[in-house]
Amino acid sequence: MDHDSNVRTGGCHCGAVRFEVTLSDGFDSIRRCTCSYCRMRGAVVAMAEMGGIKILQGEDVLTTYRFHTGTAQHFFCSRCGIYTHHQRRSNTNLYAVNVACLDGVSPFDFTEVPVMDGVNHTNDTGQPTRRAGTLRFIASE
Repeated sequence: MDHDSNVRTGGCHCGAVRFEVTLSDGFDSIRRCTCSYCRMRGAVVAMAEMGGIKILQGEDVLTTYRFHTGTAQHFFCSRCGIYTHHQRRSNTNLYAVNVACLDGVSPFDFTEVPVMDGVNHTNDTGQPTRRAGTLRFIASE
């Protein structure tokens, strides 16, 4: 594995799926989304460009889910159900990677996570993506 800090390994909960990802902007691109699906899923994601995710094992156990326009393709382990990544709708050349699946990373490592307005998706409105708010994690002392 490359020693670049933007290159990470990760996998699903049961270990059936393992991957290597090159994060486009490291963790500068982390975000959540308010669309109906992301709201229920609750994942914090970071971005990777097309070709930036290499499945090391378990490609045969990955399953996908598409909804609404069918453009975004969400990938899950068919054994443990963990969402690992998805191809984005607003830019199909980007993948969003679940940071909780990255080795040594937790969504609670980030004190502030931008939340994007996916209810009013840019592809539906023709307007630039709007920031809906900020999710904050304040650790107990």
